[in-house]
Amino acid sequence: MNRYWTLSDKPLGGWPEPDTFELREAPIPSPGPGQALTRTIYVSLDPYQWGYKKRGVEPAGAPCHARTVAQVVESRMDGFVAGDLVFNTSGWAEYGLMGEDVQRPAYMIPRKLDPAQGRISQAVGVLGMLGLTAYAGMVLQCDPKSGETAVVSAASGGVGQIAGQLARLRGARVVGIAGREEKCRFVTDELRYDACVSHLSPTFADVLRAACPDGVDVYFENVGGAVFDAVLPLFNPGARMTICGLIASYGDAPGTDARADLMARGKPVFDARGVTVKGLFVGDFIAQHDEMLREVGPWVASGQLKYREDIRQGLEAIPTCFAEMLRGDNFGKMLVQVGADPTL
Repeated sequence: MNRYWTLSDKPLGGWPEPDTFELREAPIPSPGPGQALTRTIYVSLDPYQWGYKKRGVEPAGAPCHARTVAQVVESRMDGFVAGDLVFNTSGWAEYGLMGEDVQRPAYMIPRKLDPAQGRISQAVGVLGMLGLTAYAGMVLQCDPKSGETAVVSAASGGVGQIAGQLARLRGARVVGIAGREEKCRFVTDELRYDACVSHLSPTFADVLRAACPDGVDVYFENVGGAVFDAVLPLFNPGARMTICGLIASYGDAPGTDARADLMARGKPVFDARGVTVKGLFVGDFIAQHDEMLREVGPWVASGQLKYREDIRQGLEAIPTCFAEMLRGDNFGKMLVQVGADPTL
């Protein structure tokens, strides 16, 4: 049998509750023509998944969506054979299908993984969509220059830790924003940011200003809310900002447009100082995935670019881990291992 988590019949609130999800069983599916059956190894937990659920993107009764690392069990799909390790979207489930007529976001294309390129768990992290997100936002959209100041919110998270290091490797002075003190120490000691400020500090805005004595030239936004409000007055003329996520607003009531509200709050400063603001959707940059791997892969392999994962264990743990991730209680890229990793 295939065990999987799906949304329960309970109406969704602002944030997930213990009874938001339901664990079910069903027969393991059989692959049809052009399909492959896969066994899930790692499930990626990311903030955007809560938006999918709140917007009703997921079909009723289907496994909750997630990017996954899996191993092919049986294949009727050209280019894939039993034993292959793959990136796919089996979701919060022990088994799943990929290939023809299997629903997935158009840009989340199944692909074969090469363990020689890095840990297979990194295929849903620094060597996958998260790495591409950080690369697209920081390098392609914001283009940090040597000597400039780049600020990254959620700096110890799955995307933030990559984005800041990419700016540092281009010679920028990098300031992170994180929560707990241990996260800030990780950002400065391990990721080698020049400074890290805790948004939990009662004097957060003043401490951030002191950490950016020359203002802010680049801002990688993952949070929004009060964090954005503290960065806003620090923008230099000609600054660049990318909006990757607004996790502070993910619990807002339906119909709330957090991005429009942020843009309205920032407009006077954006206009007066010529700040360029771009939205970031990783699906727009799929053509640059190999470009990202060519640049980022060697840095990861050599240790020049560090990447921390928070790997929990067991399918049963997924809803609890998902809620922790949304609260920021994880430390690094949140993954749940639900099956044996043959590369370990």
